Amino acid sequence: MTSSTNRPPASSSTGAHPAAEKSLFEQQREILLQEIGLSFEHVLANINKLNRSLEGVIAVGNEFSSVEALWSQFENVMAKDPDAEGQAAEDDEADERDKEEDTGAEPDRGTGR
Repeated sequence: MTSSTNRPPASSSTGAHPAAEKSLFEQQREILLQEIGLSFEHVLANINKLNRSLEGVIAVGNEFSSVEALWSQFENVMAKDPDAEGQAAEDDEADERDKEEDTGAEPDRGTGR
């Protein structure tokens, strides 16, 4: 069976010291690769936890959609009242001006005459 990698063939030693056959660089590289692999597993586990937490937050948020809709309706109703009062005040002023014009009285416009 032939190897398809570009590595040189293994030495012909008996294999009593397999760690001694690898250079210091290769040993450190293997250690670092193991640490990186372990770190990726931790990252993946934490991302999965985060995903589950976010799904829970979204589910709780969706449960409040009906309450939010009710409060929005309430807000819209309350927002209309000040506008209606302001319109009523303007209508009262217009009615007062009409009465003054009908009686022939000159409204005091602050002209000082």
